[in-house]
Amino acid sequence: MQYLDLLPNAERQEILALLQEKERWLGLGKKGVERFRLPFERVKHIRAQHCDFSGDAVIIGGADELSEPDAAKVYKTLRDFMPWRKGPFDIFGISVDAEWRSERKWNRVLPELPDLRDKIVADIGCNNGYYMFRMAQHDPKLVIGFEPYLQHYFAFKTLNTFAGIGNLAAELLGVEHMTLFPNCFDVVFLMGILYHRSSPVDVLRDIRAAMSPEGVLIVESQGIPGNESLALFPEHRYAKVPGTYFVPTGACLANWLSRAGFADVEIFYSHPMSSEEQRQTEWMVFESYEDFIDKSDSALTVEGYPAPIRIFAKVKNSA
Repeated sequence: MQYLDLLPNAERQEILALLQEKERWLGLGKKGVERFRLPFERVKHIRAQHCDFSGDAVIIGGADELSEPDAAKVYKTLRDFMPWRKGPFDIFGISVDAEWRSERKWNRVLPELPDLRDKIVADIGCNNGYYMFRMAQHDPKLVIGFEPYLQHYFAFKTLNTFAGIGNLAAELLGVEHMTLFPNCFDVVFLMGILYHRSSPVDVLRDIRAAMSPEGVLIVESQGIPGNESLALFPEHRYAKVPGTYFVPTGACLANWLSRAGFADVEIFYSHPMSSEEQRQTEWMVFESYEDFIDKSDSALTVEGYPAPIRIFAKVKNSA
């Protein structure tokens, strides 16, 4: 938590109290926690000699760096963190082919990437940290990942224990905790989160308040096709996913951002989803994109809603 020294505007006491309570909870030995904590404990002594975050696969360690017993422990630990949603990774020679081809999303962001050198960055919903490792290549001062789910939190904790990247940190926090970080972040990434919130404009306002006056926000959201400013509100599920609220068109997303107070709103990329980018693999063996789409009409979800596109936006804090 030493990174709080880099965030003079943060609500330090509240953050420390919250994180200490979470640490206490993690130490209670509950079955749901131990499922992911124990695999981390099994391999926390291992350090990688070589890392490379410049390519599509995040490379941590080489196959020749581990003894056979440690290699077996690493493989078992990685399997214990299934399903892997973001990737790809190459961990001590073990290829982890995740459900999402996340390098494709990152490559779409790259042409619009703000200068991260010496910047304070937030990655909201960081998952296993794939994008954080890709950000590390750009020399940020600090990247904080907000990740409330134990599986992803411990996956990142394990990977970064191997990698030892000191300017990356993740906490069991969600987007709702951004209010504890007023005027803290130079760059914020909000990728794949907004449509899971029941009040997207309020979320965007909270994020804006957590940004420095010259801050930049990168948003990537599930959306629906169309030129009008509309958002789909599914009755129960969208593409079999519960907890999906407003699914916007690009124009609607731009209006949300403007209404939240952001300036220079730019929708810089959108594309239809496909099973080439989100699919089953040996590291994610459950249903994936092709199971969410109507078998007789690929333009519709199984519920009969318009099939999803992905929308990318870049905005500035207008304060």
